[in-house]
Amino acid sequence: MEGSSRQISRGKKEKDMYHVVHKVPCGDSPYVKAKHAQLIEKDPEVAIVLFWKAINAGDRVDSALKDMAVVMKQLDRTEEAIEAIKSFRVLCSKQAQESLDNVLIDLYKKCGKIEEQIDLLKRKLRLIFQGAAFNGKPTKTARSHGKKFQVSVKQETSRLLGNLGWAYMQKSNFMMAEVVYQKAQMIDCDANKACNLALCLIKQDRYDEAYSVIQDVVQGRLPGSDDCKARKRAQELVVELTSRQPSPEWTDPVGLDDDFVKGLEQLMNEMGPFRSKRLPIFEEISPFRDQLAC
Repeated sequence: MEGSSRQISRGKKEKDMYHVVHKVPCGDSPYVKAKHAQLIEKDPEVAIVLFWKAINAGDRVDSALKDMAVVMKQLDRTEEAIEAIKSFRVLCSKQAQESLDNVLIDLYKKCGKIEEQIDLLKRKLRLIFQGAAFNGKPTKTARSHGKKFQVSVKQETSRLLGNLGWAYMQKSNFMMAEVVYQKAQMIDCDANKACNLALCLIKQDRYDEAYSVIQDVVQGRLPGSDDCKARKRAQELVVELTSRQPSPEWTDPVGLDDDFVKGLEQLMNEMGPFRSKRLPIFEEISPFRDQLAC
């Protein structure tokens, strides 16, 4: 009897460990089956069908709708995912609306719906300014690559502004994108947004300002500057800056100061065009050059 209980206990632990390792919930509900199809069987089409069943059955609707949209995005069924969120988000809790908005922003970006992306980003920023974001809390729990971490309102504001700046760049509205990126950097600066800001300035032919911004990344003065992708992009922007800047008409290889150069140019202008300085005698004998040669 005791051995049987021990085997049951061991079996339960192994089952629990299986769910922890594979990050799937326990049970046999439609949502659990959908997650199993998505993560274990790697069958996204079956997973979508099961997510639909979970939504219709009222089984973990918040997670089912969001997860289904993510799987649809992976299958390039982006438009369908957008319509699903718009149609069924009314069934979800108030707490789920913010994460659904974030999924929508990614979907809009994926299928090139820039105007819709801008409108949604502005609405989310307006909620932050009104103190309605994070359900009134100063931080929220976010998840990335299976890990949970805390995000502050300040960080979220900067992130949304960065996304908004990128959206404006896709519309080639570099002036508006510059303004947005400047605001984002004032709130919570990082190397990636600095590179985007520099690109906005380059597109407006403001090379000196762009170079100054890029130097903050190259010199490692911003968070994220040590990231290899950020450094590579900064170096590419420096190369682009070098190629775009006009070459100087005159260089100063011997280190002459600016005042001297200006004075020299003024003197040359006053002297007028260069004239031959041959002595008169050579002018006088030039008509007889041919005769002298004989």
